[in-house]
Amino acid sequence: MPPENLKRILMVEDEPDIRTVAELALEAIGGYELTACESGQQALEQIGECRPQLIVLDVMMPGMDGPATLKAIRSLPDYANTPAVFMTAKVQSDEVQGYLELGAAGVIPKPFDPLTLADQIRDIWNEACAIG
Repeated sequence: MPPENLKRILMVEDEPDIRTVAELALEAIGGYELTACESGQQALEQIGECRPQLIVLDVMMPGMDGPATLKAIRSLPDYANTPAVFMTAKVQSDEVQGYLELGAAGVIPKPFDPLTLADQIRDIWNEACAIG
């Protein structure tokens, strides 16, 4: 059975410029419905409304960082197994391994290429669905 088509993405990123570029990359180029939040708290408030199939999290954020936000999202029964992707400038192999151990389906290095971001996300989605 082919994986369900990915449509709805929740992105949590505190930098407005990065959010804007990601919105262009994922909506205009990728054709996804993107809900972009500036904090983990905002993501938790909006997750029920946008019902994401995939979550993209910045690792370094004030207040709740990416891993803390993921942990909070995982505590919600509907999103306990929703694939999550971390975006970070810290991509040493041990750091990436740590993110994967936290339950991330993948890690996208920053700065990302807006032209290939949608493809990177789609690849991670397809892999996560294949495993799941």
